[in-house]
Amino acid sequence: MSFMRMRALVAMLVLAGLAACSLPNPYVPPSPRPTQPPSGQPPEVPPQPDGTAVPEQPPPEPVPQRPTRTFTLSPPSRALVTQAQEQAQNGDVTAAAATVERALRIEPSNPLLWIELGKLRMREASYAQAESVGRKAVSLATGDARAESAAWTLIADSFRARGRNTDAREADERAAQLRPR
Repeated sequence: MSFMRMRALVAMLVLAGLAACSLPNPYVPPSPRPTQPPSGQPPEVPPQPDGTAVPEQPPPEPVPQRPTRTFTLSPPSRALVTQAQEQAQNGDVTAAAATVERALRIEPSNPLLWIELGKLRMREASYAQAESVGRKAVSLATGDARAESAAWTLIADSFRARGRNTDAREADERAAQLRPR
């Protein structure tokens, strides 16, 4: 078979397949159209098969509120953060980051530790890492508005340090919305 004939055959098969896809499926019954009652009137509810009326539906349940939490540091983590802050004040930011990472091995899901690490990344001028760590803190801080706000402030600072002022403003707005009043 020549190349041109094969190409024409493939084109015909593709077109046939597309045409078959657009046809209605005879094995699936059409869905009934909903009927709308005249405006201002409640919809009619057909009776149950035994002739009794259909019981009224209970009112919808209220939308659950976000859980409220307050993250704190455990005593070992608090001691390590204090040590890290002293190391950073003495100019050893690398050692301070390593100390906070030790605390993260104790409490890996504590957003306060991730925020602390992000602040140290900012001091190291690792702005993209600071943003990444801030986002990790946001994901963990659900329910703690103060921690979530601090994480968004960290992200805003990292954007600002990289000249992404529009993104920084948006992150600052998120932080302000979450900040306890």
